[in-house]
Amino acid sequence: MTNINANARNLQPVFHPAACYESPASVLTDSELSTPEKRIILSSWASDMYAVESCPALREVPGMSHTIRLSDILAALRELDGDNDNDEPPRGGGVAMRLRRPWAAVQGRAA
Repeated sequence: MTNINANARNLQPVFHPAACYESPASVLTDSELSTPEKRIILSSWASDMYAVESCPALREVPGMSHTIRLSDILAALRELDGDNDNDEPPRGGGVAMRLRRPWAAVQGRAA
């Protein structure tokens, strides 16, 4: 059995992030959290389970005294990824592939 030195204060942000952070920006600036921990907190806030029923762009995070805008959460996640270009929509996929027609070879035509 190993000895684990777990400080309850250090675990509070991970298990109850709304009790420790007021905004997505405050999650980003916490130097004690790793990037994956920040991503977990922000992603949980962005989850549809926290959406305000009449206004899905807002999130009511349990334990938080105010609503958070989804756009602020997504901007914080983009900042974690190093992608601050939020004015352009995501790029589309690649060029569609055409499958070779197997019957073209049977008929003596190239596909």
